[in-house]
Amino acid sequence: MIANRTYRRIFTFSATTLLVGATALAQMQPGGAAQQGMPSETPMQQPGQQTNPAQGMIANNGASFADQAFVRSIFESDAAEMQLGQLAQQRSQSPDVKQLGQRMVEDRTKLDKQLKPIADKLSVEKPKEPSKKDKELISKLEALSGPQFDEEYIKAVAEDHRKDVEDFKSEAESAQDPNLQQAAKQDESVLAERLKAVEQIAQTHNVQIEEKK
Repeated sequence: MIANRTYRRIFTFSATTLLVGATALAQMQPGGAAQQGMPSETPMQQPGQQTNPAQGMIANNGASFADQAFVRSIFESDAAEMQLGQLAQQRSQSPDVKQLGQRMVEDRTKLDKQLKPIADKLSVEKPKEPSKKDKELISKLEALSGPQFDEEYIKAVAEDHRKDVEDFKSEAESAQDPNLQQAAKQDESVLAERLKAVEQIAQTHNVQIEEKK
């Protein structure tokens, strides 16, 4: 009888030991903590890769992707305006259109210089040439001269300035980089004044500029 009781004690102790060991082993397995109701660890966010709905996506260097895209688009626009301005000085027979072309080259050169340090900070490389769409426009105007060139050039400059005024106004309100925001505020008013001058030249040459949609 003692032997039987002793055997039962040993069996009970062994079963309990096995149960405790199995429970501990399960907790050590992947997902074991979650199965036991323990909170799982949340992966840490990497510095410079956070997203904030109010600020937009952020690049690895801390710059806003939206700010980078804006600066890059302005560089492309500047490259196109400078080439078109040079064409105006070569192809137009009207003094005011020639002067407009010269002014565009000067304005866009200044704007490029102003944006250069901001672009460096945002890790934006200046494009080497205009966008594909702008290159097509330049090719189109290269085939024109005289009054026909004047009309198409004035339309192109007016359209580009209207778009730039809207873009600069938007960037002045939403830019994450304070230097870019300040530059956008200043340049938006300058571009708006230039747009008025272009619209006056359009009236002088009886060029119909499409109204803003």
